[in-house]
Amino acid sequence: MDFTDDAFVLAARAHGDTGAVVELLTRDHGRRAAYVAGGASRRMKPFLQAGARVVADVRARTSEHLGSARLEPVGEGPSALFDDSLALTGLAAAAAVAQGALPEREPHPGAFLALEALIGAFAVPEVWPAVFVRFEAGLLEDLGFGLDLSRCAATGAVDDLVWVSPRTGRAVSRAAGEPYADKLLKLPPFLLGAQAGLGEGDVGSGLELTGHFLEQFVFHPLDRPLPPARVWMIDRLREAGRL
Repeated sequence: MDFTDDAFVLAARAHGDTGAVVELLTRDHGRRAAYVAGGASRRMKPFLQAGARVVADVRARTSEHLGSARLEPVGEGPSALFDDSLALTGLAAAAAVAQGALPEREPHPGAFLALEALIGAFAVPEVWPAVFVRFEAGLLEDLGFGLDLSRCAATGAVDDLVWVSPRTGRAVSRAAGEPYADKLLKLPPFLLGAQAGLGEGDVGSGLELTGHFLEQFVFHPLDRPLPPARVWMIDRLREAGRL
């Protein structure tokens, strides 16, 4: 089983004296693990950081075997963010969420494009935390657990949607949800359309919303917690007053 594909590095770990096993999110072949000869070398390590973009030439005897890969770096990768530790924290969190949520060897081109858009947004400090929320919402949709924010689950109304049911992931209007406000999740307006502004607390509400459904539908069934890197990112955003 041989292919060449665009990919992002999600994680890498040393294997043997000189090699590394690298987790990749490829555009057309999903999440893949592959052995990279010389991956532990000083020359290769900068290209194996989470979020680095590469062209991966993957070779394997069968679809069930751990294959080998030759990686060709594309662009600056994470080094472009070295002066922004908060953005690097976000990049690590995004890679960890994608690695933990996406099944191996199952194509998810939407997830690749969502990560690509998020990585591009890290250059804009005021924007990327909201894009991170959209990235996680996109992962949920790509995995078949998309939020239904089109209309109120109770009344069918399409206006004044301010909550989401924690059970179904469907939007709830202000009027219908008022009696149950303490049991519902807040719906930040920016998830309803690109024209909505970003208000105080919206990023925090968005991360709580996507985190709830990632935990409920993706990580809990796998008996895993949400990635520690995501928790660390939220702590850093809170310290920076960005939630």
